[in-house]
Amino acid sequence: QVQLTESGGGLVQPGGSLRLSCAASVSFFSLYDMRWYRQAPGTQRELVARITITGNTNYADSVKGRFTISRDNTKSTIYLQMNNLKPEDTAVYYCMAARMEDYWGQGTQVTVSS
Repeated sequence: QVQLTESGGGLVQPGGSLRLSCAASVSFFSLYDMRWYRQAPGTQRELVARITITGNTNYADSVKGRFTISRDNTKSTIYLQMNNLKPEDTAVYYCMAARMEDYWGQGTQVTVSS
């Protein structure tokens, strides 16, 4: 059983920054492909960023150059550094761990508004 706990969401003004964390309670965390997704009201969940077991990263075009995903295998945690936030980044952000199955966190709300 994999448990994922996101934190770091909140309300921020446009142009501001937030850092999301996702702590995993799992053995062999380093063997999991880790991802951040987001879902805004009335929309489908979309992939924001991915980091592989080798540390390779991929980003949605809409966040390239503004968001950075990273992982600390010693802490079984991934991060999403979000800079220059825009109102369209407002969503619930979910952490996902993928190996033989997919596991999801409960989500953390990010609201970008003045």
